[in-house]
Amino acid sequence: MVLDSEDVEEFLAKLVTIAGHRLSAADDEVLCGVTLLRARSKTTVASNSPEAQKMDEVQYEYNDGPCLRAAREGAVQYVCNFDTEERFPEYSRAIAEHGMKSALGVPIPLEGEATAALNFYSPLVDAFSQDAIEAAERFAADVSASLRLAVRIAGLTESSADMRSAMESRTTIDLAVGVIMGQNRCSQDAAMAILKAASSTRNVKLREVAASVLESLGQGPATTHFE
Repeated sequence: MVLDSEDVEEFLAKLVTIAGHRLSAADDEVLCGVTLLRARSKTTVASNSPEAQKMDEVQYEYNDGPCLRAAREGAVQYVCNFDTEERFPEYSRAIAEHGMKSALGVPIPLEGEATAALNFYSPLVDAFSQDAIEAAERFAADVSASLRLAVRIAGLTESSADMRSAMESRTTIDLAVGVIMGQNRCSQDAAMAILKAASSTRNVKLREVAASVLESLGQGPATTHFE
């Protein structure tokens, strides 16, 4: 599947489809998804249906459930019947209203601060046998390497974007300070003090005040020339 997939997203979509089918029975179509937890976000990076995505979102709303606990604690979490589940009562009632009776959360080994889990939902009570749980753990191991790579790439991309944003902000502020120095015939420190005072008085971010100074010249927004 890795070789036949154009990117990580396509591979994960194929894998959750196969995993859901593998754990399904003739009278039970299992929903499957992959949840990724990072510092400030919870995201379903793949699901085998819109309904599976919706079930994950119900769990995010309550910030608790078998899949989130599996990701956070690194241990398999199995709910055989939401009607009698006591670990997360509010979430259990909410997910039961969507027709789900049992769920399985299997941690996906990652590295760094990110954590993840493979999520399964079923409308049947006690839908996942020990064989099914072991199969789910094998699927989670298969997901691990690809998801680690995806997280690493995403982290590098965000770091690059943050650095570019910081450089652009610094450029805007430095240019504005230069304009104020020329207009007021003052030192760099004095010009920066004027800019900070305006930021404080208007309760506006320093970069935004600096941008307004440059816009007043009618030359358009400032850009950094550093790559």
